[in-house]
Amino acid sequence: METRLAPKPFSDEKSDMNQPLIFRTLSDMRSQLASWRAQGQRIGFVPTMGALHEGHISLTQIARQKAERVIVSIFVNPTQFAPHEDFNSYPRTFEADLAQLTAAGVDGVYYPSPEIMYPAGFATTVSLTGPAIANLEDRFRPTHFQGVATIVAKLLIQSRADVAVFGQKDFQQLAVISQMVADLNLPVDIIGAPIVREEDGLAKSSRNAYLAAHERALAPALYKSLLNCRTKIKAGGAPDAICAEEAKALSALGFVVDYLEARDSTDLGPAQHANRRLLIAARIGTTRLIDNLAIDE
Repeated sequence: METRLAPKPFSDEKSDMNQPLIFRTLSDMRSQLASWRAQGQRIGFVPTMGALHEGHISLTQIARQKAERVIVSIFVNPTQFAPHEDFNSYPRTFEADLAQLTAAGVDGVYYPSPEIMYPAGFATTVSLTGPAIANLEDRFRPTHFQGVATIVAKLLIQSRADVAVFGQKDFQQLAVISQMVADLNLPVDIIGAPIVREEDGLAKSSRNAYLAAHERALAPALYKSLLNCRTKIKAGGAPDAICAEEAKALSALGFVVDYLEARDSTDLGPAQHANRRLLIAARIGTTRLIDNLAIDE
């Protein structure tokens, strides 16, 4: 069951502990953001599903560089989960998240209920082509990006943010959102933030908490495979053959590799000779991990 703080009256003043303002309704958030805008302050927005880690906090720091006020949303979005996926078990840690956001100096937390985001009679979604049908994540999660695009569009419209920051770990998601914002002429700057990694190279993810000890020990092999691929491709090797070889090696370690491919970094189409990126998704045990790495930077 989701952990929620006891309701408290909305206030436009922070507590002595500098806890972020908590907006549980759209009207509360819009009222406060309007007040900040009237003072000439830009709004930075970081959409999350909670279960925050250092990667999420790094997004708030980037947002702070671009805006005077930083808002983080916490909403586990049901429409981006397929029926067989982990919506019910996805970690919900609001109190711990709030402590991290307080330490990070975030100004506000938008914490809406499902009824606010998807009221009775909700009937509109965002239809996607382009990078959303690149035969990567969409091959295995065909309804995922429609749910992501719909909730992100709602959040950007609700907040009217000046800038929004997304992590590059979900690289196809970043491409989908960037395309959607451009196509719909939404007045927000989208920033892709670098991946934050553990010391052994594993990309930080809320789902890393699912890994058993022996799986966690194996998980950094994904990043090592990306590094191996990049080295061999830059030395002149054929990307498809190299990726297939590394995928086979991961399978021998116990991973089920969904894909390991080199693609164009802009539209996720076939890789050209520059601006290429490696993308990988693989399962170890019951946990599915994703990662990516630029080839040509």
